[in-house]
Amino acid sequence: MGYQADLPPPGPVVGPGSLFLIGVTIVVFILPILIYLPPTLPSVTEALLQTHSKLGLDDSQRRLPRHSERDDKASIDGPGRIQSLWIFPVKSCKGIEVLESKVIPAGLEYDRLYTFAQLKSPFPVGLDTLDETKKEHSWQFISQREFPRLATVSVDLYVPDIRKARGGGQQLLSGDSTDKSTSLGDSFIVIRFPWQELGLRGTLAWLGAKLSRGLRAVPEKEIMLPVSFPSDGEIEARKYTWEPVKIWRDTVTALNMEADLPRELRLHLGVSNRLGLFRVDPSRLREVYRNAPKKEEAGYQPVTGWQDAYPVHMLNLSSVQDLDAKINKDDSLKSLDPLRFRANIIVDGVEAYEEETWKTIRFNPEPSNKRQDKTHFHVSGRCVRCKMPNVDQDTGFRHPAEPDRALRKYRDVDPGIKGVGSLGMQLTPLYRDPTTDVEGVNLNNMVMESWVEVGMSVEVLSRGPHRYVRMYEEDRPDI
Repeated sequence: MGYQADLPPPGPVVGPGSLFLIGVTIVVFILPILIYLPPTLPSVTEALLQTHSKLGLDDSQRRLPRHSERDDKASIDGPGRIQSLWIFPVKSCKGIEVLESKVIPAGLEYDRLYTFAQLKSPFPVGLDTLDETKKEHSWQFISQREFPRLATVSVDLYVPDIRKARGGGQQLLSGDSTDKSTSLGDSFIVIRFPWQELGLRGTLAWLGAKLSRGLRAVPEKEIMLPVSFPSDGEIEARKYTWEPVKIWRDTVTALNMEADLPRELRLHLGVSNRLGLFRVDPSRLREVYRNAPKKEEAGYQPVTGWQDAYPVHMLNLSSVQDLDAKINKDDSLKSLDPLRFRANIIVDGVEAYEEETWKTIRFNPEPSNKRQDKTHFHVSGRCVRCKMPNVDQDTGFRHPAEPDRALRKYRDVDPGIKGVGSLGMQLTPLYRDPTTDVEGVNLNNMVMESWVEVGMSVEVLSRGPHRYVRMYEEDRPDI
């Protein structure tokens, strides 16, 4: 038998030590690069932050407590105070908590400027459908009542920041090289919703979200909208259209900006019909009658935008706490978050349901408040509740029973409507002191704006009963 030499191994052997060194190299050199330079394109938000600042409080600054975090022995001695203020720029989407807000006739500034709507019809429309038949289609607003995933759509508001503009960032967005201290541009709303595409692009977006915003972050799509009403030139250039849209029993002509909507949003929400986005026209606001003060009493005709019925909604934390004790709890509803009721002004420090005796109120500033002006409201009536508070405002999960069951059982209290529950009060802004005689007051000089701020105390000017008035007595209530 001849001599046979040992054959060399077929390739390089990578031992455990080599694998460890490769892993260390990735962690030490490559991972920091990915963190500082995520594998995604710059977002709309990142571009806006060069010249604008985000309005509102973040979660760590939140003044509205989750109910389970609130002290059960919270003091109700002394005057009630504004605990929290919220605006909802896009109806039925996430809100923004603020420390102060301007009060205009249509409600808190920036509140319910936009609403989503779907094009509904009793039958499909084809290319050859007659125009007369197409007219039977109608736009109808949508909310979390039908599409609870609207609760997962985040809304941010960015306002021009003169300090950033002076730093040279203004040119990034506008391309304008004029004086940065005076050319600040517009305020913008950014709508964000979770969305991950399939394939490599989706994987990169997932990785970029984790690296740039934390392990809990998910990929999102963004839509940027103007706060100011578009000009005629912008309407033509962006192919926006004027169309009638129905909100409850009202039909309003508004600006349809669906050209700015990505198809992914309709898929995320689960809307099978055509999806529109309507901007309320400041010159075509809905007039409010029913329990609102008459024009002669208020000094102006009360109006509202995309709010359900009245300009401002107020909630008492003590009332929420009382209702919470009556709810059948389970793993999906362990405590009642006041944000489920989507109020603008949330007060604390008064007895449960005392607010239902108020007719006119005044919010008085404290020495620590920025402004020292007093603000008045007409308390127009109770807020009659549908099943929308069943929706968890964090997850979009709709509870099958609560708190609707408890509301109907324990809060069927309004003599004007039976079989439904009430919680919270509807307010109409007043721009003169309601305790003074209207005679001799020059209403033409009345300033149609005021301010509310967290910490202001509430003073009850008058009390009286409330009775719900339907929009049309022959119809179901607009709930």
